[in-house]
Amino acid sequence: DRPGSGRAGGPAGRRGSGRPIRGEGAQRPPSDGAERGRRPAREPRNEAERRAAEVRSRGGGLRRKGGIGQDAPPSPPDQWIDEGPVREEAVAAVERAQRRRTPTDLEPTLAAEVDGASGGGQRSARLRERLLNAYEALERERFGDARRMANALVRELSSVAAVHEIVGLSNYRLGNWRPAAAALERSQDLRPEPSTLPVLMDCLRALGRHREVETVWGELKAMSPSHEVMAEGRIVAAGSLADGGDIAGAIKLLEPAGARPKRVRDHHLRQWYVLADLHDRAGDVVAARRWFERILASDADFVDVRSRLRQLGR
Repeated sequence: DRPGSGRAGGPAGRRGSGRPIRGEGAQRPPSDGAERGRRPAREPRNEAERRAAEVRSRGGGLRRKGGIGQDAPPSPPDQWIDEGPVREEAVAAVERAQRRRTPTDLEPTLAAEVDGASGGGQRSARLRERLLNAYEALERERFGDARRMANALVRELSSVAAVHEIVGLSNYRLGNWRPAAAALERSQDLRPEPSTLPVLMDCLRALGRHREVETVWGELKAMSPSHEVMAEGRIVAAGSLADGGDIAGAIKLLEPAGARPKRVRDHHLRQWYVLADLHDRAGDVVAARRWFERILASDADFVDVRSRLRQLGR
């Protein structure tokens, strides 16, 4: 779900690819539709419910400000207009990107980038350590600290994509869509990375820059990312269409997600949930109920699917 340098013509001058940090983790991303009603006031029974409850408790946009040693008071956050499944899934995308990059050491290619940008020697060693510290702050959800440390590194490592990525992800988690998008665009220009494109799309969507969402969605598809990242991008792209009132277009964009897979995974459930929500918004109760029932058959505790079905008269 948002700022930056403008992508109407697409990114230019991109080079290279690859992951900056050693370490693995599951990936996950964005979804759509305004939330219908209140969810049951009980303890979350699975990870999906825990995520949803956490996002709602923070106002849907993770707008917590500040951080130790922050240089200046943060500017007021941009106003996000949708607190439903898309926002929750976009936040989850950032969490997945962070888990994948849990820092234990810098990759040789990234260490070489830092050395090349700083001239090597003891200075480079200190900068590598500071970059690891910034990753660790992001991982520990100290977003103000991560932003402060990464912004300080930008001055000396402006050609290192990983630095701009940390700036973008930390601003995103703080609800600052414009600086988040600007930093993520810069990171993509330096090193294309499919997994953060849905987050960039989410930033642009929150700012109402729907044509740019469509442009980035086209870039993501051209990169042939993993099924999960593709699902994240598709959900945000559909949400952008729905924001503009094109509910039918949003449903059509998500139709490829309707095929029954051999094994149902979390990203299938998230896309089905968005389809169900969109049909509900369009007034097609029968179709909405059908998609919610499919989710129920695969995971009866997925988010608020039981509550949604009750609201639809099941």
